[in-house]
Amino acid sequence: NATGTLRWNHIFNSKLFSNTSLIFSNYNYNISIRSGANEFDIFSQIRDLNLKQEFQWYLTNRNNIRFGFNTIYHTIRPGEVRPASDRSSINEALLQKRYSWENAIYATNTWKASDKLQITYGLRLTLFSILGKGDFYNITPGGEVSDTLSCEKGQFVKTYVNPEPRLAASYQLNAVSSVKASYVRNVQNLHLISNSTTSSPTDKWVASTNIIRPEISDLFAAGYYRNLWDNAYELTVETYYKTMQHQIDYRDGANVYINSDAIETQLLFGKGRAYGIEWQFKKKSGKLTGWLSYTLSKTEKKIEGINNNKWYNARQDRTHDLSLVASYQLGKKWTLSANWIYYTGNAVTFPAGKYIINDQTYFYYTDRNAYRMPSYHRLDIGATWLLKQRKKFSSELGFSLYNAYGRENAYSISFRESKDEPGKTEAVQLALFKYIPSVSYSFKF
Repeated sequence: NATGTLRWNHIFNSKLFSNTSLIFSNYNYNISIRSGANEFDIFSQIRDLNLKQEFQWYLTNRNNIRFGFNTIYHTIRPGEVRPASDRSSINEALLQKRYSWENAIYATNTWKASDKLQITYGLRLTLFSILGKGDFYNITPGGEVSDTLSCEKGQFVKTYVNPEPRLAASYQLNAVSSVKASYVRNVQNLHLISNSTTSSPTDKWVASTNIIRPEISDLFAAGYYRNLWDNAYELTVETYYKTMQHQIDYRDGANVYINSDAIETQLLFGKGRAYGIEWQFKKKSGKLTGWLSYTLSKTEKKIEGINNNKWYNARQDRTHDLSLVASYQLGKKWTLSANWIYYTGNAVTFPAGKYIINDQTYFYYTDRNAYRMPSYHRLDIGATWLLKQRKKFSSELGFSLYNAYGRENAYSISFRESKDEPGKTEAVQLALFKYIPSVSYSFKF
């Protein structure tokens, strides 16, 4: 990741403020796979130029209005697959670059209706324009290209317009407790397409096209919040339900290395849902601070043509998600910290059987995402040493160790014939980043 920001803040008067930001960001990854005959490199990139303008207007002591606009120019290289050697079984596949222009205008008001009731309401309008240069396709229900449209550089191909309303309310029950409820619609114009097996991590970021529509979610949430023991502790319980439109997944038997430009031929579209409940217990004062949080949740998809048209686990589905964070002030100069996380492994599609044709082994797959990767957990520890603390200048030195007990969390799992016992299939796990120490220096002035 690389990013740079230029920001200008301006005070017009005691009621009106302005914040202008020009942001450049570049995200890319390169994954090298070296597993038997599968020797190849995967590259993907998102490059954005982003202008944000926001105003804050304190209309009255009960109304705080925020409004503005946002414009982003996206350049995306969805994926490049290159064989790493002559003996690799993978052929070169280069997806063409995609260009798009994303714009939004918004306004929101936080209204203090009474001493106990606060309401926030607003609307965001998004416009996502697909631009040339490039080829765009029409696809048959069977996944074949029926027509190709070639567009010149800068040509407008299609524009999606979507409103994003939002409403939230909080009510103070008494001095130590409150309840909150909210509804928000979000539109996602960039999509992460994840494969359902773990033998080759070929996730891709793609922009909306004339076929791939923006994903839309409607989220309903409600929560209860309570301060305990003279506000030294805080308890939060929240529940949510989210519906999702235009969800994306690979067709059964999809091959991302063929029809490389027309990735739409390998995709199907449907709906999704997610729901769950979250608890958090936080200690806010004293030398020892931190929190314990736990989420119980379910995330599913239903897409015609996948899993017999029944609901199935989304790859991101996590039944359990637990985290424990602690910070301890050891004197005036030193602060110690620790972070432990645990969550259920991602849902994946593993072979349920195999068969042999002409001395070649082929794996047989049944339900989509019906298996699980091993559970993920790790401990991170750190220490911060305050070097100087002055009125106009401060500096500190930080030390940290990622994955302190060396947990080998599975990055991918592949299946192969055993060399020692012919006819027997064995699972092979690949793990990354066992221990990562780091040292950092930071200062403020």
